[in-house]
Amino acid sequence: MKFIKTTSASGEEVSIHYQDLGKGRPVILVHGWPLDHQMWDYQSAALTDAGFRVISYDRRGFGKSDKPLDGYDYDTLADDLKAVIEELKLEDAVLAGFSMGGGEVVRYFSRHGGKGIAKAILISSIAPYMLQTADNPDGVPQEKIDEITAGLIADRPGFLGTFTKQFYGQGLLNKPVSSERLATDLNIAMQATLKSTLGCAAAFSSTDLRGEMKTINVPTLIIHGDEDQTVPIKATGEQAAQLLPEAEYIVYEGEPHGLFITAKDRLNADLIDFISRS
Repeated sequence: MKFIKTTSASGEEVSIHYQDLGKGRPVILVHGWPLDHQMWDYQSAALTDAGFRVISYDRRGFGKSDKPLDGYDYDTLADDLKAVIEELKLEDAVLAGFSMGGGEVVRYFSRHGGKGIAKAILISSIAPYMLQTADNPDGVPQEKIDEITAGLIADRPGFLGTFTKQFYGQGLLNKPVSSERLATDLNIAMQATLKSTLGCAAAFSSTDLRGEMKTINVPTLIIHGDEDQTVPIKATGEQAAQLLPEAEYIVYEGEPHGLFITAKDRLNADLIDFISRS
């Protein structure tokens, strides 16, 4: 297994597990909460087949990466991303973030100037601001965020089992993914610690990135499903497109949050098309 060393605010050394596949233009994939780099299996296969080098990694606290007690804020997470980019000497890369991973994309540009990145992609992203406030009325109410915290503390496996169903738009009549898929995601999510799961939930739900969006100064693709019940499109995808008027914005009609599975073929084709352009 491959690891990159970074540090926590306390000075503790942290090992970040990563996967590096294929050759060609580098594409960095930042996973969503509460999963790890394995969520990108279908995209990694399609992108490497298309002639790209795909780097995906486990966010600190998740998967096979170390699980420190601190460092689950976007500054530290963007610094971890920087460590990956610098260690692998990545240039002219495409940086894609799913859900929570969109926060790392934005913060990497505002904090580190987007060094090494030629294009950016936000998929079902929490950026720019997920929390409902007086000036962000389409966001998620604080009480819903509090329910996530309470659910995780009371019964983390039970809460995450229910969460993954909403993630894919699973219902009594609509079953877009298999029970095995749900079980796999739960197993992946449970590899994290309660501390890392709660810390990242606080980060993605409360970090206001609206003032940082303009720092993304490269061609950008925004993809969001209009049936996303996890990260509401009005507060995120639509607002991101407004703040980045030059970005390409694609709405996947009828698709839920987890469109990397439910619309994988379309997503893979859109990613390859965007990355392939000069």
